[in-house]
Amino acid sequence: MAQNQPFELPKQLRELAEKNVEQVRAAYAQFMDAMTQATSAWSTAPSNVITSGFRDIQELAIRFAKENAEAGFALAKELANAKDIQGVLSLQSRYAQTQIQSYAHQAQELGRLMAEALESMKPRT
Repeated sequence: MAQNQPFELPKQLRELAEKNVEQVRAAYAQFMDAMTQATSAWSTAPSNVITSGFRDIQELAIRFAKENAEAGFALAKELANAKDIQGVLSLQSRYAQTQIQSYAHQAQELGRLMAEALESMKPRT
C-alpha cells in the first residue's frame, strides 16, 4: 500500500515561477514610472478645473495602486516558493485578509480627501 505523500511542487518549477514574477514586476515598474510621468505632466498643466485637492487624490490613488501591485507581486513570489497546497492556501488566505483591511483603509482615506476637495470648491460666502 502506497503512503500518502503530500503533493510538492518541483524546485525547478518554483524557480521558474519566481523568475517570471520578477520579470513581470520589472515590466510593471517601467509602466508605472511612465504613467507617473504622464500624470505629473498632465497635472502640472494650467487648469481651472483641477484643484490641488484633486491632484492630492490622484497622487494618493497612484500610491495605493503601486502598494496594491507590490502586495500582489509579493504574494506571487511567495506562491512561487510554496512547497504544497496547504502553503498556497495559507498564503492566499493571509493575503486576502490583509488586502481587505488595506482596501478599507484606502477607501476611507480617498473618501476623506474627496470630501476635503469638494469642500474647498464651494464658494465662500
